[in-house]
Amino acid sequence: MKAGSGDQGSPPCFLRFPRPVRVVSGAEAELKCVVLGEPPPTVVWEKGGQQLAASERLSFPADGAEHGLLLSGALPTDAGVYVCRARNAVGEAYAAAAVTVLEPPAPEPEPQPAEHPLPPPRSGEGAPVFLTGPRSQWVLRGEEVVLTCQVGGIPEPTLYWEKDGMALDEVWDSSHFVLEPGRAAGGPGTSLALRILAARLPDSGVYVCHARNAHGHAQAGALLQVHQPPESPPEDPEEAPAPVVEPLKCAPKTFWVNEGKHAKFRCYVMGKPEPEIEWHWEGRPLLPDRRRLMYRDRDGGFVLKVLYCQAKDRGLYVCAARNSAGQTLSAVQLHVKEPRLRFTRPLQDVEGREHGIAVLECKVPNSRIPTAWFREDQRLLPCRKYEQIEEGTVRRLIIHRLKADDDGVYLCEMRGRVRTVANVTVKGPILKRLPRKLDVLEGENAVLLVETREAGVEGRWSRDGEELPATCQSSSGHMHALVLPGVTREEAGEVTFSLGNSRTTTLLRVKCVKHNPPGPPVLAEMFKGHKNTVLLTWKPPEPPPETPFIYRLERQEVGSEDWIQCFSIEKAGAVEVPGDCVPSEGDYRFRVCTVSEHGRSPHVVFHGSAHLVPTARLVAGLEDVQVYDGEDAVFSLDLSTIIQGTWFLNGEELKVNKPEGQVEPGALRYRMEQKGLQHRLILQAVKHEDSGALVGFSCPGVQDSAALTIQESPVHILSPQDKVSLTFTTSERVVLTCELSRVDFPATWYKDGQKVEESESLVVKMDGRRHRLILPEAEVRDSGEFECRTEGVSAFFSVTVQDPPVHIVDPQEHVFVHAITSECVMLTCEVDREDAPVRWYKDGQEVEESDFVVLENEGPHHRLVLPAAQPPDGGEFQCVAGEERAYFTVTITDVSSWIVYPSGKVYVAAVRLERVVLTCELCRPWAEVRWTKDGEEVVESPALLLQKEDTVRRLVLPAVQLEDSGEYLCEIDDESASFTVTVTEPPVRIIYPRDEVTLIAVSLECVVLMCELSREDAPVRWYKDGLEVEESEALVLESDGRYRRLVLPAAQPADGGEFVCDVGDDSAFFTVTVTELPVQFLAPEAAPSPLCVAPGEPVLLSCELSRASAPVFWSHNGRPVQEGQGLELQAEGPRRVLCIRAADLTHAGVYTCQTGTAPEAPSLSFTVQVAEPPVRVVTPEAAQTRVRSTPGGDLELVVHLSGPGGPARWYKDGERLASQGRVQLEQAGARQVLRVRGARSGDAGEYLCDVPQDSRIFLVSVEEPPPVKLLSELTPLTVHEGDDATFQCEVSPPDAEVTWLRNGAVVTPGPQLEIARSGSSHSLTVRGCKLEDSGTVTARAGSTVTSARLHVRETELLFLRRLQDVRAQEGQDVCLEVETGRVGAAGAVRWLRGGEPLPLDSRLALAQDGHVHRLFIHGVVLADQGTYGCESHHDRTLARLSVRPRQLRVLQPLEDVTVIEGGNATFQLRLSQEGVIGEWARGGVRLQPGPKCHIHAEGHTHRLALSGLGLADSGCVSFTVDSLRCAARLTVREVPVTIVQGPQDLEVTEGDTATFECELSQALADVTWEKDRRALTPSPRLRLQALGTRRLLQLRRCSSSDAGTYSCVVGTAQAGPVRLIVRERTVSVLSELQSVRAREGDGATFECTVSETETTGRWELRGRPLKPEGRVRIRQEGKKHILVLSELRVEDAGEVRFQAGPAQSLALLEVEALPLQICRRPPREKTVLAGRRAVLEVTVSRSRGHVCWLREGVELCPGDKYEMRSHGPTHSLVIHNVRPEDQGTYCCQAGQDSANTCLLVEGD
Repeated sequence: MKAGSGDQGSPPCFLRFPRPVRVVSGAEAELKCVVLGEPPPTVVWEKGGQQLAASERLSFPADGAEHGLLLSGALPTDAGVYVCRARNAVGEAYAAAAVTVLEPPAPEPEPQPAEHPLPPPRSGEGAPVFLTGPRSQWVLRGEEVVLTCQVGGIPEPTLYWEKDGMALDEVWDSSHFVLEPGRAAGGPGTSLALRILAARLPDSGVYVCHARNAHGHAQAGALLQVHQPPESPPEDPEEAPAPVVEPLKCAPKTFWVNEGKHAKFRCYVMGKPEPEIEWHWEGRPLLPDRRRLMYRDRDGGFVLKVLYCQAKDRGLYVCAARNSAGQTLSAVQLHVKEPRLRFTRPLQDVEGREHGIAVLECKVPNSRIPTAWFREDQRLLPCRKYEQIEEGTVRRLIIHRLKADDDGVYLCEMRGRVRTVANVTVKGPILKRLPRKLDVLEGENAVLLVETREAGVEGRWSRDGEELPATCQSSSGHMHALVLPGVTREEAGEVTFSLGNSRTTTLLRVKCVKHNPPGPPVLAEMFKGHKNTVLLTWKPPEPPPETPFIYRLERQEVGSEDWIQCFSIEKAGAVEVPGDCVPSEGDYRFRVCTVSEHGRSPHVVFHGSAHLVPTARLVAGLEDVQVYDGEDAVFSLDLSTIIQGTWFLNGEELKVNKPEGQVEPGALRYRMEQKGLQHRLILQAVKHEDSGALVGFSCPGVQDSAALTIQESPVHILSPQDKVSLTFTTSERVVLTCELSRVDFPATWYKDGQKVEESESLVVKMDGRRHRLILPEAEVRDSGEFECRTEGVSAFFSVTVQDPPVHIVDPQEHVFVHAITSECVMLTCEVDREDAPVRWYKDGQEVEESDFVVLENEGPHHRLVLPAAQPPDGGEFQCVAGEERAYFTVTITDVSSWIVYPSGKVYVAAVRLERVVLTCELCRPWAEVRWTKDGEEVVESPALLLQKEDTVRRLVLPAVQLEDSGEYLCEIDDESASFTVTVTEPPVRIIYPRDEVTLIAVSLECVVLMCELSREDAPVRWYKDGLEVEESEALVLESDGRYRRLVLPAAQPADGGEFVCDVGDDSAFFTVTVTELPVQFLAPEAAPSPLCVAPGEPVLLSCELSRASAPVFWSHNGRPVQEGQGLELQAEGPRRVLCIRAADLTHAGVYTCQTGTAPEAPSLSFTVQVAEPPVRVVTPEAAQTRVRSTPGGDLELVVHLSGPGGPARWYKDGERLASQGRVQLEQAGARQVLRVRGARSGDAGEYLCDVPQDSRIFLVSVEEPPPVKLLSELTPLTVHEGDDATFQCEVSPPDAEVTWLRNGAVVTPGPQLEIARSGSSHSLTVRGCKLEDSGTVTARAGSTVTSARLHVRETELLFLRRLQDVRAQEGQDVCLEVETGRVGAAGAVRWLRGGEPLPLDSRLALAQDGHVHRLFIHGVVLADQGTYGCESHHDRTLARLSVRPRQLRVLQPLEDVTVIEGGNATFQLRLSQEGVIGEWARGGVRLQPGPKCHIHAEGHTHRLALSGLGLADSGCVSFTVDSLRCAARLTVREVPVTIVQGPQDLEVTEGDTATFECELSQALADVTWEKDRRALTPSPRLRLQALGTRRLLQLRRCSSSDAGTYSCVVGTAQAGPVRLIVRERTVSVLSELQSVRAREGDGATFECTVSETETTGRWELRGRPLKPEGRVRIRQEGKKHILVLSELRVEDAGEVRFQAGPAQSLALLEVEALPLQICRRPPREKTVLAGRRAVLEVTVSRSRGHVCWLREGVELCPGDKYEMRSHGPTHSLVIHNVRPEDQGTYCCQAGQDSANTCLLVEGD
């Protein structure tokens, strides 16, 4: 998995740190760590600040996030600290671990026979030592047990036994055991045997034998396990075992546990003798296994722990206790609460072979559900070891390279901690592995048990790579025990049991026991003695400490703050402190404290101070230095005090202020150093000419000098330094390389002691310093020891050439072979190499070829043939090739039975459409069978297949149907195999959705609810709010294969609610919420620009809404608009229109259309502007009008203006007229009249009516009018309401005046009535006819009259939207709605029910909104059901109203409740009906009233009150009545954790352990420890522990970097910060070194004991530091430091120094030299050619031994002729340019030994 945020990634983070490793020299060391990061980090390993590179011995394996360092053949030089550094682009992290390489243990001496016992460990007094310890035993109840041990020690130790840490008499009666002291016949030591007369089950435990005398204490332990004898099996195998526990007399207790959690049962039993305990489950005895642990806790209670509980674990658990006095029982009923969300297919137990693989597989309900894998409590991360695969809903874990420690319990967990559990069994040599970890208290006994497959095998116990002593190991049969009595913290570590290549490991953790430090000394006084000394006295502490202790004395210079340790002493009294103990002159104060293994006491300061002056003296003087040419020469000396000195080189003083330089240009370079008391002079890269230089040192009181000697550098081998072991396979190229210190120096190669000869198969090359031996194609015979030899030094190579490993190609899996008597059986095994040896085994015994068994080989194919197999020939066969095996299981069946399988009746249960296979196996492949069903022979078809494969006969039903149920027989001769097949319908499951689905939609949106079923033909019922839905136009139900849909094509808010898709066995829940869309104006998108119209023009204000049914409100200048008075409001779908038919000035202003009454509702404004119209002449329309007047009559000229205005001006023939005489000018509004009374002929002429912007001309003639005639009369008209009607007639003359009348009244022209004339045609038009316009229209012209009838028909009132069927529930409000094609008048439509007018009822209401007419029925009742209609004069529509009885519904649902543990919770809901009886449930379990459960119902309200709630009460609380179900979630949270007691400030000494403790209010709580506000994580040095309510932070081996502030955080609570102070550790020497005198070649051991355990010491010999290598071995045992020097040499003599911090101890090593002897002599005769070089070489018994070369008795001196060389123990005489006179006898004399060689010279 990758973790990070965005694209930035995450820095490297170590999930597992590398652990320190301790290995024996030559073994393999491996460091491992797990590091994550994004991007994946680059990992490198470093040592000593240098990056490591891969080599032959060093590799860096990587497996995903796991990185390792593998070191093969570890050497002492490989020891050190290795750093793993991980780096990526985001950051860097590192982790370190130490590798310790130990010397291989010395071989143990062979055990001596019993009649010759071991001698005592020491001739003098000493602590007890166990010569033989007790052995672990496994016995049956009632047997006698004897535990013996033998102990040596002087004085004779006291022995006693303990059982589980208690004295025997505290556990048993004296009659149950016998102690038998004794002494071995004729041997040393004391013995004490413990005899248990009749073992009982409670006698199982750890028995420890203690031995104690005045010099110490020793202990050894053993394990005793007492088992129940096996019971005889019942005679009838079918009979169920009878319960062994008597019936309970009272009801058992009940215990609930969530699935996947642990269940722990504890039973505390008392009695004497100690009772025997047995656990039972459902009447059957329980045995411990992986998930059932049985043990006894520290308080004496018996515990049964069931791990990761499953449903199959539920039942009655009984603890039965019995002894000789009686028996008692205690029982508990375990219930396992299953989660709602479960695994579709849980894990199954699997088995695997060691080094093989194991596959765990399960299925989750939904492919999107994440899962995690665990091995018990350890999270498994994906890697090559643990391969994790997700394929849809399948989750698979593949465990590769199985080991014994992989055996255990594995879990797959999904959200909500829902788990499925399985056991993985690893089959191998180890049957029962060690636990993952074992925690014991310091001082308790630790017992580890391992069970192996084979009995009597020898295993190996080790801790951190070191083999454990045999005294604590025991084996008996298959069982192997390791008993560690009284463990200490030093014994903690990784304990491993190894058996061949198989091993199992546990982590042994030892928890420390807190001890009190000792008290301080008392009566401390200071006395100033004679000059430069001070006397200090004190008394022991009161009371004295129980453990051994010492006194530590410290000094402080006045004016300084640092205290420095002087020394440590064991006894109180007086001590004199001389001036030599201080580094410089000054006044000093002193203090003393008491120190024991449990800590130290407070310091006691001596009163006063003393003046002390140090004096310098020579502690270790200068020594002559002998080095090789080019090396550095180091001169050093130690003084007793810190003081400056002066160095001299060849008499010339070296400047102190120049620590580096050279005496003169080109001369020898030097460097001066001073570290404390030591002074050093280093001469760098000395040359041969510097030999003999004199070095001196001088300071007040001290003078010393030494000489420098330089030798020529001999040849030596640079690499390899040690013997090299190499392994190759045949045909591989082998190259052996030896590098010398000199170029082109000769060397010789040897194999197995014989000089090698070059050939095609062996090539020798020399390249500068390197010498190579090459084997181009190695063979097995090339194996051996190769040596590269030159001048007394050699490099050794051990070469092993092996054939390549053999692999079995086929078969890869276990093969099962079935045959019948006398049939030929052939087993075939194919290997990858033809010449590979193969062996066959049967039942573990090697097979030998005979007449009955034939072994064949053909190339890589190997066969085992049984020509005529018999039943005894069956068994398990193995083909073994190298390390691999192929397994065959052969079964030979007697011919008397045809059918091999099945042997009994087979029952097959299947579900419809499942594939069913009935298999019958015969003994012969050619046998024919007959299949029948229910007695009738079956006929093969596509639905029933008959298959034949070798000896197997199958009947296959590919898709079984219900009618396929029945009994099937496979018959052959008189035999038959019976199969009973039962087919059932598969349960219908909802595949999708698995969880509740919530949908939110807006009105008119299409909502689709979909379910996917497991079966296509499954019936489905849909419910809404508890009521089954019915399909309609607004709700569509669809079915498509396995999919079911509920579709709301245009969802409305009322459609919201809870929908349920129910299939009987399963349900899916949907919550639908439909909200109204806020009404928006779609057009116009922006406020329109002002609209300017002229008076009389029509105005249309239009807008479009987002919802057609949304109401709008029109206002004009802030006032509501009332329809009428020329204003019309229209609604056409989403379009809203305000129509002004003829605008006038009153219509000007701002019109606003608002979608709601709320002020913030959307609105749209229109601005209408009506302009003032210019005054124009409306009538007459023509510019000139001819008017005829009769003499004597009145002449009247009429002009109609467009609006009222000023008076018009009249003119006659260009002269303006005034109102006078016969001429009258009249004005009435817009009507202007010129009237001339009594017209005369002189009045004829042209008249002009002039207005400001218009004028009209009248041509008047005064003459007798012609008679008026009607040319055409009016025609009757019939029109529809709203149409126009035009009446037309023609008169003569054309200008005759026509008067129009309607119903006898003269018609006045206007907007509705228009009068027009065109020539002789006159017309009257009635606009927008109404019903009231019907009547008689008359035209009068002169004396003639014509009339016609106008008939106005009413317009058809039709329904555009008709009534729809309505289904309603009793009590609901119903609205029936229709929409007409036009706005009808009030009462234009009539509502009916059942064909009759609606009755008078207050529940009925009628409403009209424009075109829409509505009928409201409030609170419908069943009597309202029927057919409703709406009719007009022209149309009718009907619809059905269906009323369902009132359904129960939830008015106020349940709400989720969250409470604190121990609190109360109340659930309440309101229903739509009263008197309803429902059922409350929690977690699917019905609730009953009780002390903690109160159920109450009152009216519509139902209430549930729960009290005293616990964490296990969390879950779903539901109320169910009939088909109505309401649920809510109850969440019980833990009581907030508080900190009862916080940590305290600590002050510890460097290297000690610091423990912070914090006590919480609850045991189950996670805390975080912080240091300096940063969270801490566990590490090998930092441990976080939880002990009940206590939380511990333990810092081991504290250093100064650990000092700081620490705090404990849990939730929101915090304790601290507290301070940790780490004092510098002061070390003192408790036991000084002792000088040793030894002979050359022997060994010497130095021991020094210091006051502190965690102390690193440094050893020096003659001033040179010592390291563990070769002859030097250094080890530490607690406070004791040991130096072992082996194969001593004379030059090893000198001063041995041990230093630990400021403390040190000195001793002398004296080595007595052995006589010098010649080990290898030169040849007696040696012949050389004249002019060449002769070399004579001898090897003496020790290095640096002095030899003398003589010729003819005369000692030879070095020069041009003779050259003497020495390298270690090898000495050479080189004679240059040999001449004949050099011939003679040469002698090498070494001490009292000598060797002679006769040199012969050939040639001139």
